Amino acid sequence: MKLNPTQMKQTLSQVDAQVLPDDHPAVSQLTDVFGDHTFFLDAGGLKVLEPAEELAETKMESGQVLSLADWTDAALTNLKPHAPEPTGTVVVFREVKQ
Repeated sequence: MKLNPTQMKQTLSQVDAQVLPDDHPAVSQLTDVFGDHTFFLDAGGLKVLEPAEELAETKMESGQVLSLADWTDAALTNLKPHAPEPTGTVVVFREVKQ
């Protein structure tokens, strides 16, 4: 899921992570492997959001956080990819402006 600036800001307010900028050298490789996403790095590794079901009670859109790779070293410099795994975290998007 590629996020717009509003969605990125709302995600970062709910998840302790950093956005990997689109101009980062690794983004093109990550896109080749995982598809077109906004990539996040946190203490656990590489994450993306996938659309989750709309929250019925609020009619708000949400995204499920998936883990794509884990850090292999204490310095957080090497990632080991794995099959996408749900983290159990759901980000709720308030006013989503495209």
